[in-house]
Amino acid sequence: MRILLTGAAGQLGRELKRSLACLGDVIARDRQQLDLARADTLRAAVRTAAPAVIVNAAAYTAVDKAETEPTVADAINALAPAILAEEAKRLGALLIHYSTDYVFDGRKAAAYTEDDAPNPLAAYGHSKLAGELAIAASGCRHLIFRTSWVYGLHGANFLKTMLRLGREWDDLRAPLRVVGDQFGAPTWTRHLADATALILARKEVPNGLYHLAGAGETSWHGYAEAIFAEAHRSGLMDKSPVVHRIASANYPLPAPRPANSRLDCTKFRRDFDLALPDWRTGLIDCLADARF
Repeated sequence: MRILLTGAAGQLGRELKRSLACLGDVIARDRQQLDLARADTLRAAVRTAAPAVIVNAAAYTAVDKAETEPTVADAINALAPAILAEEAKRLGALLIHYSTDYVFDGRKAAAYTEDDAPNPLAAYGHSKLAGELAIAASGCRHLIFRTSWVYGLHGANFLKTMLRLGREWDDLRAPLRVVGDQFGAPTWTRHLADATALILARKEVPNGLYHLAGAGETSWHGYAEAIFAEAHRSGLMDKSPVVHRIASANYPLPAPRPANSRLDCTKFRRDFDLALPDWRTGLIDCLADARF
C-alpha cells in the first residue's frame, strides 16, 4: 500500500508515521516539504506520489490566531482538503482526514453525534467544517474523523503546557487557574494513529464521517489535575501544583470555545468494532513514554 502522509512533523503526523509504517510505503511530508497553503505544489505532490491512500494530518490549529488570519486558516483547513479530495477521486484513492469538536457550538446538553448540525463559534471551526463539506461533496472515498482535545509528546498542546507550568510552580506561587466549565475528552495522538492503521489494514473500509475521541469525559480543570497527579506519581514532577477551577468568563480568549465538546463515538464502535481507551488510560500511557 502506498500512503501519502501530510503534516508528518506535527503531533499527530509523527504518530501516524510510526503506526502506518507496517502497512506499506509511507511517503511522509512535513510542512517544509509540502505546504498545504500552496495549491499548485499540493496537486503536483499527490500526482507524483500516486498513492492508494492519502492521510491528511496537516492542519492550521492556532485557534485564536485564526481570528485575525482566517484566509490562512481557510487555505489549509478548507481549500487544501478540497484539493486532496479532488485528487483522491481522480486516482481512486481513499482520503483520511481529521476534524474537530470545534465545528459545534457546545450548546447541546448531551454528547454530539454525527447527525447533529454543526454551528462553529469561531474562524478555526468554520475552516474545519468547510474542509469536511468539501471532502463530502467531492465524491471521493473518504473517512473524516472528528476528534477532541488532541495531545501528545510532540507539538504544542494542553498536556505539554501543564507539564511546563507544573515544573515551574512552587509553594510560594499562586495556584494555577484552569477553566472548569468546558467539557470534553482528551485524545492521545497515538490512539488516533493506531486506530487509523487498524482500519486501513482491513480489506474493506466504510465511507463517511465518524466521531473518534477518548472515552469518558472531563473538564480542562479535571484534565489538569489528572496530569499533575500522574506526573507526580510517575516521577516526572517533584510536586503536584494547586489548581483552582475558574469560569470561561474569567479567562477570555480571542476565539470562543464550545462549552460542550463531548463526541458520541457509538457509530465508530458499531461500524469498526473498535473504541479508543478511556482518556485517563491514554494520559497514563503517554506520560509513561515521557519517562524514557
